Amino acid sequence: MRVLGTTVLVFEWLILALGIPVAVNTAGVSAPAAWGVFGVATVLIALAVGTITKPTGVVLGWMVQIVIVLSGIVVPLLALLGILFAGLFYAAIRLSARVDRVKATDSETPAGSARSPVGDTEPVGGGADLA
Repeated sequence: MRVLGTTVLVFEWLILALGIPVAVNTAGVSAPAAWGVFGVATVLIALAVGTITKPTGVVLGWMVQIVIVLSGIVVPLLALLGILFAGLFYAAIRLSARVDRVKATDSETPAGSARSPVGDTEPVGGGADLA
């Protein structure tokens, strides 16, 4: 979860940073308001990244998604990007949960009965010469 979730949140932070000039110049948002929303999102993202492996971090990550989607009220493109990143965040959580389950299964497998590797690496015929 740490890598996938953090990556999504950092890229969202960059999208928000790039959205400030758009909001100020095209949507008529005052610079202090735009920076205020960016500041709140930055704090949420920093807290979410710091606690991403705990349930609190995931909740904070979803709060970031909500802030970005709601900022689409002012800059419509941010709503589209917010929905896209919310989907990526959801995928990061789901894939991380799947990886955690596989790791837990592997750690429960006794050392002598390890899973067979992918693909067959044995010679055909059990190593007997075919000549």
